[in-house]
Amino acid sequence: MKKRILALCLIGTMLVVETGCGAESDGAAGAGTGSEPAGQETAADDTLDVKEKGEVVQDAGEQTDVQPEEAQTEDTGVEDEEDAAQTATVPEVNIEKRLPDEGADTSAIDFVENMKVGWVLGNTFDAYTDENMADEMSYESYWCGVETTKEMIDAVKAAGFETLRIPVSWHNHVSDDGNYTISEAWLDRVQEVVDYAMDNDMYVILNIHHDNSTKYMYPSQEYAEQSKTYIRAIWTQLAQRFADYDEHLIMESLNEPRLTGTSYEWWLDFNSQECVDAVKYINEYNQVFVDTVRASGGYNAERYLLVPGYDASLQGATNEYFELPKDAEGNVNKILVEVHAYTPYNFALQAPGESGSTDQWSMNSPASTSEINNLMDTLFEQYVKNGTGVVIDEFGARDKGGNIQARIDFISYYIAAARARNITCCLWDNNSFSGTGENFGIFQRRECSFLYPELVEGMMKYSE
Repeated sequence: MKKRILALCLIGTMLVVETGCGAESDGAAGAGTGSEPAGQETAADDTLDVKEKGEVVQDAGEQTDVQPEEAQTEDTGVEDEEDAAQTATVPEVNIEKRLPDEGADTSAIDFVENMKVGWVLGNTFDAYTDENMADEMSYESYWCGVETTKEMIDAVKAAGFETLRIPVSWHNHVSDDGNYTISEAWLDRVQEVVDYAMDNDMYVILNIHHDNSTKYMYPSQEYAEQSKTYIRAIWTQLAQRFADYDEHLIMESLNEPRLTGTSYEWWLDFNSQECVDAVKYINEYNQVFVDTVRASGGYNAERYLLVPGYDASLQGATNEYFELPKDAEGNVNKILVEVHAYTPYNFALQAPGESGSTDQWSMNSPASTSEINNLMDTLFEQYVKNGTGVVIDEFGARDKGGNIQARIDFISYYIAAARARNITCCLWDNNSFSGTGENFGIFQRRECSFLYPELVEGMMKYSE
């Protein structure tokens, strides 16, 4: 995923774990990468706009100002935001529940329902560089400025989140002999954080994140065999390591696979054979993922698996060329569809100051709600009503000058709209609160506290 954030809250006051998180930062001032796409103009004919979320691509050399908490200046604006939060309220949202078609197998729908709402540990294990760092363990705090502790995950669970998504970039932690052997120390540390959540009876989503490049995974004919080798190698090791973990562990094949560095990175134009081929190769890569995990035995034979389309966008998962992978015999609807949607883009993700960007969102405005409704209805009609589960495992709205009430209204409505269609959502949090980057932070990791309690309250109110 990228670097994005989300905002959380708890009933009117900031939740603070008195003992603190006990996390020590390595003092790194490094930030995650970030490139925001252009607006979401509707493309004509066979052109599909997939720029809902604007994934960050460090290879492009475009870095955001996302700062770890250590690196922030004293003037963070947090006091003003806390004052504004004192007058914020959770809106009333009423959306009629829709049910799958009669006769559809609803086991996957029930599973997704139980995931309720999730929180993403963003800018953490997904951090990476073009050149390997001397101490590979420092990647964990390289972008977010703090190491993850059990107290943090305990606080997330206590706030009501039932799902934790852990994005992981592996390519800075594998051997260079073509076997892609994962560093034992890195894999052990990832497992340790997975266990923090498992100890809380949470669902965990584990993936391959920022490994989308011509060196590792790239959806084109030229790099297809290399990509399959890499995907097979990583998932063979992860499947073996986590074979005994029950269905609370969900494996996600890839994060936003796309043609990085091309004019199609955020657009699908099916008049271009390159785009058609990219979608088809992603289908093949998802199939390699499913076959690899299923062959490893244990719980992997039947656990729920999560797969994206092109760029993990709505259009990428609903175009005529995208296909769900075939599953092992006996498994019914064990393949879930993954989508990322920071929509409407001009409110949720577009940078302040850019043409068309807005810090306003209202449930009383069709311009605000129509894209969300279309997103949820499209996913319901294509997948949910037939029994296929859907997880929007990245969404959120970046802070734009302290527009807390608008963000609360947006996030409350988004969750209500999703849950009315039996869809689960995970809020992106990159631990960024100040500067000019993508300030999606809601959980202050060092203090184990949530800013903007009403944001969390709104999510929980409509998560059932």
